[in-house]
Amino acid sequence: MQMTLSWRQKPMISFEQRFIKIPILLLVSLVTLWLAPLSAAEQPFACAPTLEDEMGPFYKPGAPYRHSVGTGYLLFGTVKSAEDCSPIPAATVELWMTGPEGRYGDEWWATLFSAKNGTYYFTSHAATEFGSRRPHIHIRVTAEGFKPMVTQHYPVKNAGEGQFDLVLIPLTVVE
Repeated sequence: MQMTLSWRQKPMISFEQRFIKIPILLLVSLVTLWLAPLSAAEQPFACAPTLEDEMGPFYKPGAPYRHSVGTGYLLFGTVKSAEDCSPIPAATVELWMTGPEGRYGDEWWATLFSAKNGTYYFTSHAATEFGSRRPHIHIRVTAEGFKPMVTQHYPVKNAGEGQFDLVLIPLTVVE
């Protein structure tokens, strides 16, 4: 036979137990957060770093230096430092995508460099779907003094151009 207690018979928590434990727990939590080192992704940057995305299985280094693999879509932006939003000149930007028929091939690879003011541009056909994946352009960016970054640009449907700034994390923050 199980016995149940009415609300009057249950042990009461005192005022001190209730209202002293809560501030102590909050204080311990805040001190723990303050002492925990921030990861690179949590650093307070002037410019938010570009979100990384998967490289995919089709990356190959050594793509030809060119700004164009087709016509109909213009991708442009600025390569910047997350630390202070300053432009990064001479960053290596590698791009690869599927061809108009939806297959990867050497003719859809390119390597280019950002200009003195950090800007870059790339022209291609409209990105196509790959299997069940929505249209996208793979991008890998490297620059001296910065963490290499891999991301993907997802064009807006039926848009003839897209702006995509590439914001890199300085190595001094990563180390």
